[in-house]
Amino acid sequence: MEKPQAFQQSGTRKGHLTSVLALAALVSVFGSSFQYGYNVAVINSPSLYMQRFYNQSYFDRYGKYMDSSFQTLLWSLTVSMYPLGGFFGSLLVAPLVNNLGRKGTLLFNNIFSLIPAILMGTSKASKSFEIIIIARIIVGVCAGLSSNVVPMYLGELSPKNLRGAIGVVPQLFITIGILIAQTFGLRKVLASDRGWPLLLGLTGVPAVVELIFLPFFPESPRYMLIQKGDEVGARTALRRLRGSDDVDNEIEEMRLEDQSEKAEGRLSVLNLCSFRSLRWQLITVIVLNMGQQLSGVNAIYYYADNIYRSAGVKENDIQYVTVGTGSVNVFMTIAATAIIEKAGRRLLLLVGFATCCISCMILTMSLNLQDSINGMSYLSIVCIIVYVIGHAIGPSPIPYVITTEIFRQSSRPAAFTVAGSVHWISNFLVGLIFPFLEKGIGEYSFIIFGIICLATFAYIFVIIPETKNKTFLEISQILAKRNKVEIRVEKEQLDLSLREVDHEQWKAEKNTKL
Repeated sequence: MEKPQAFQQSGTRKGHLTSVLALAALVSVFGSSFQYGYNVAVINSPSLYMQRFYNQSYFDRYGKYMDSSFQTLLWSLTVSMYPLGGFFGSLLVAPLVNNLGRKGTLLFNNIFSLIPAILMGTSKASKSFEIIIIARIIVGVCAGLSSNVVPMYLGELSPKNLRGAIGVVPQLFITIGILIAQTFGLRKVLASDRGWPLLLGLTGVPAVVELIFLPFFPESPRYMLIQKGDEVGARTALRRLRGSDDVDNEIEEMRLEDQSEKAEGRLSVLNLCSFRSLRWQLITVIVLNMGQQLSGVNAIYYYADNIYRSAGVKENDIQYVTVGTGSVNVFMTIAATAIIEKAGRRLLLLVGFATCCISCMILTMSLNLQDSINGMSYLSIVCIIVYVIGHAIGPSPIPYVITTEIFRQSSRPAAFTVAGSVHWISNFLVGLIFPFLEKGIGEYSFIIFGIICLATFAYIFVIIPETKNKTFLEISQILAKRNKVEIRVEKEQLDLSLREVDHEQWKAEKNTKL
């Protein structure tokens, strides 16, 4: 059966970047994604001063200093409470985005930024390191929500031909947040006995910016039409976002998506896990998020100074090498933003994980040989930078884009809950275990990361299709072929939807003639 004209046009029409879309993206990613990156890296540079504060506070209470193993445990908890909070935040994604909307959830989420900013900023004055640990959990909740809701929000605001590029912007601002934290964490700036509380407390600034400006931008049109049934509001939002009154094709595509999935209803996480027609989509987001985090990228950001120290970098130069690595990360994420719509998601993921795998293996060798062969410390630094480059062009930004694209409106909130939970549990495990892993097997820690990169590469090569420049409904049809058990039902639903569109078009033409 030939597709209706409106449906054909929706598949070929290209959108453009309007000022409203660009500003909505910038405000939401600065207020949310930037904070995520900032809090990943902010405790790395002042770690010596903060641990000294922990020890002194302990001495003031108990008249003795901590033993080294307890201090290591306490610090690894400080680091890992952030991703643990992220896990709790991920569990809130589905109920909040379904009830408050995407924009409403981002505004609400700032509560989990402002409170910990105040707590961390006043922790030294209150002489309590426990406050820092509690605040890290709360700000982790903020990151867990924002890391899932921002890609969902921007993916639903964007036209299909810009969805990949705009979908990488949250990761770009995560890397910028990391770089700013590393820059402010220089000893000449805020990494000092007096400056570290302010360094931690600055995370509240982006939250204030988002609270002021985000209310002026539209809610997701897909949320308004499909979940709230507000076509007038959806059309108004789309007209602002596209800078044009001609939004009928996109509205029609949303209706088709809505009709083709009405039999499913709004899926909970439990339904999602048991729904056989979505099993490969579910497995894909689990594998991508595990691969992204268990590949060890945040071990580098959490413990960059220790890693460079192990690689033989001079103590005074470590902070500058760390900032340089952050700069490379930002630059390569910008490059990914520029090429994702041309190169595609799948190729960048494959190249990225392959680069990370090779870097981990060579890094292991260079760390082993640096005491016996001159120049190996420089090779170690190069390996870390190349690893960061590989991660920045694929594994870091693209799993968020893929999660948005391979699930439709009814299942997307539950999918992001699952993806976020896997992401943050994996992040938590890396943050908690890596210090002990480093002490136990030293440089061989990176072999484990390399093997995980290789396994993820193999999964992507065999399973994941290319999704660039396709509508959500077209992507769903591609994946239905892999979920063979439901393909017949999907086809019947789609045929029914298209017949309904044909009938509506026939009625409109008839009324026009009359």
